[in-house]
Amino acid sequence: MFSIIGILIVFGCVVGGYLMEKGNLAVLVQPSELIIIGGAALGTVLVANPMHIIKGLISSVLGVLKGSPFNKKRYTETLKMLFDLLTRARKEGAVAIEPDVEDPSKSPTFSKYPAFLKDHHVRDFVCDTMRMVITGGINPFDVDQMMELDMETHHHSAVQPNQALSSVADALPGLGIVAAVLGVVVTMGSLGGPPEEIGHKVAAALVGTFLGILLCYGVLGPLASNMGKIVDDEQSYYHVLRVVMLAFMKGTSPIMAVEMGRRAIPGHVRPGFAEIEKACRDKGGDGPQAVAAAA
Repeated sequence: MFSIIGILIVFGCVVGGYLMEKGNLAVLVQPSELIIIGGAALGTVLVANPMHIIKGLISSVLGVLKGSPFNKKRYTETLKMLFDLLTRARKEGAVAIEPDVEDPSKSPTFSKYPAFLKDHHVRDFVCDTMRMVITGGINPFDVDQMMELDMETHHHSAVQPNQALSSVADALPGLGIVAAVLGVVVTMGSLGGPPEEIGHKVAAALVGTFLGILLCYGVLGPLASNMGKIVDDEQSYYHVLRVVMLAFMKGTSPIMAVEMGRRAIPGHVRPGFAEIEKACRDKGGDGPQAVAAAA
């Protein structure tokens, strides 16, 4: 939402300042220049990236417009979910959660958290790691190495759409110059004509440069930057999951493992100790008795 507001402010201030200088708004409406720049930019995306990155780019841009999903509520729900799962494993044995990790969609624990089930990367990360707990006899250090490798691989894939959009943004000023040069070529062919016609063609050529720079630094560049921040938020979220599961595998009680995960959450979205304690004690979790037993 804030991204849309920001884009509107960019265009509103640029156009508003132009009108304050008594500029003619109709001169800025040059569909041919926009087609040259926009079409060339789209072409560079198709040339430079395979289809899975293009799909990821579209999904990531839509994600920016919605905002980061990794907020305080998401972290609170995740820690409560992990507490419920780990408490069951602690009380009933690791084998008790095998049906949950084998078929998460039918799990009574996971079914209460639709955001977790919807995000198949996070779901697989948790379930595949907990399979190692169920198997037993595996060194926590080895599982930690596997989680780190999984996170690095996912981060590499997640950052590719951001890099693709950054490349397009960097190319836009150059594509604007291309549009401007073509406009100058057209203008040179009109030399000797009425001065008004020549002036209009020169103005149209300059609009190409204007559009290229504006779209680069006012739209696509900031969008790419925001996409990068969401990727960093996602990496922080995976790190919290890793901390909680690794702590449990080392023998830490579920409530202490959740507290370690809470302290790994970035400060601006970190829920308080009392919030997590209340969430874990809420009816619908495992109740106060489970908290005491898990401790």
